[in-house]
Amino acid sequence: MPSGPGKPLKIGIVAGEVSGDTLGAGLIRELKARYPDAEFFGICGSQMEAQGGKSLFPMERLSVMGLVEVLGRLRELFAIRDELVRKFTEDPIDLYIGIDAPDFNLRLSALLKAVGIPTVQYVSPSVWAWRQGRIEGIRRSIDLVLCLLPFERQFYVDHGVGAEFVGHPLADSLPVANDTAALRGQLGLEPGAEYIALLPGSRGGEVSRIAPGMFAAAKLIRERRPQAKFIIPAINSARRADIEGHLAAAGLEARVFDAGLGAGVGRMVMGAADVVVLASGTATLEAMLLKKPMVVAYQLHWLTFLIARLLVKTPYVSLPNLLAGEELVPELIQHAATPSSIAAETLRWLEDAGYRESRLRHFAGLHEKLRQNADVKAADAIVQLLQAKRAG
Repeated sequence: MPSGPGKPLKIGIVAGEVSGDTLGAGLIRELKARYPDAEFFGICGSQMEAQGGKSLFPMERLSVMGLVEVLGRLRELFAIRDELVRKFTEDPIDLYIGIDAPDFNLRLSALLKAVGIPTVQYVSPSVWAWRQGRIEGIRRSIDLVLCLLPFERQFYVDHGVGAEFVGHPLADSLPVANDTAALRGQLGLEPGAEYIALLPGSRGGEVSRIAPGMFAAAKLIRERRPQAKFIIPAINSARRADIEGHLAAAGLEARVFDAGLGAGVGRMVMGAADVVVLASGTATLEAMLLKKPMVVAYQLHWLTFLIARLLVKTPYVSLPNLLAGEELVPELIQHAATPSSIAAETLRWLEDAGYRESRLRHFAGLHEKLRQNADVKAADAIVQLLQAKRAG
């Protein structure tokens, strides 16, 4: 039977990548403040382990991207899931928390909820944007969704799923005012120069699709503004090699910073720039929280784009626009992401002060909306769920 009064609370928890490890560490810390004897075990990264989480498998085993890669690892992923189910049910846990990694965690949660274990999904899948039919499976497998974005909660409420908006930890950790000068000093950049950050993606496939057009746009910008300098983050040595290869092919001079500066190299480079040109994703949220003008340019594999166009239900892809409900930042997707259009939108940020200021004013308001003390709010919501389940 699950833990009763006087027995330590046992919580199963699974994170699949570094961002989830960060969320999990803050959540464990706050839950331990409320339940000092609570035990956390499952799949944890180093940050969660530092807070007392015990990992039964290396977190890296869940960090797999892409259909082909997942298919090649299905047997191992199923074996990990089955072993976690065995561990969590032989001596039943009081609660299961899946952090992001929805394809793995939602299936695991369904098996655990079927035997009476309460389940939480921390970070909503993008079910409001595409594959909305997944909501039925979420309703069956999840008791509580902890949402990072304010518009997500209403979607779940409308579909009869318990949900709470807890805010985004990035908004908690980043100051409202970005210190551009300090970041330039840390990176060894010129204080008064004009810098444009280029972020063509974190995976090899993204870089190969996006970098050529982005770097060609940079050359067009430099023709108009010879003073412009380009800075690029690389998350590891492999991406640095990819980026430098594309720079050589484009004949573009740029300074590349790699992960020797730490996991936050991308954030540092964006924070030091005057304008950021980037692929879509969480980086758009970081750029917004850093109060940086940005141009979103993204290209998918042609077949993926055709499928996504049929499935995606939202008018925007970048988080600033989704949060605002309007186009605050230009989005150039697929065939629209030409060198000339990327250059034109970047130059508009640099040369049209009215355009720039009218949009950047919104960024501070969105930052405040997301700044909710997410670790505390997430822990409070989980405590309420546990109390309700025990009362029931």
